[in-house]
Amino acid sequence: MGGAGRIVRSEKEWRSLLSDAQFRVLRKEGTERPWTSPLNDEKRPGTYVCAGCEQPLFSAQQKFDSGTGWPSFFDVIEDAVDTKTDFKLILPRTEYHCSRCGGHQGHVFKDGPAPTGLRYCNNGVALKFIPAQA
Repeated sequence: MGGAGRIVRSEKEWRSLLSDAQFRVLRKEGTERPWTSPLNDEKRPGTYVCAGCEQPLFSAQQKFDSGTGWPSFFDVIEDAVDTKTDFKLILPRTEYHCSRCGGHQGHVFKDGPAPTGLRYCNNGVALKFIPAQA
């Protein structure tokens, strides 16, 4: 599933498919303001997918309340993201992107809960939530 069928589009194509906020985050590695995403309060079973290509990134079972103002997850669906080192704030951080379309999602930190100890801090605008079927 992860990275299968890579999606490559021009900037013009992405702009036509995404909202301005989604484009700024997914394609320009921007960050949304904390506490602005309705996904912070999402508690239903389901799957969080990339807003750019709908690749599944996280299960609702991987979500936790980090208190940071961004949707946070302690793990990802296998092969769903690629990482790189980001030096934008001088100190290095690990940035992650959707492995299929390259859309920027957020940063991963080593201050999350068990079992991984990781916190995937995601921009809500970069995600769509698909509720589980009853």
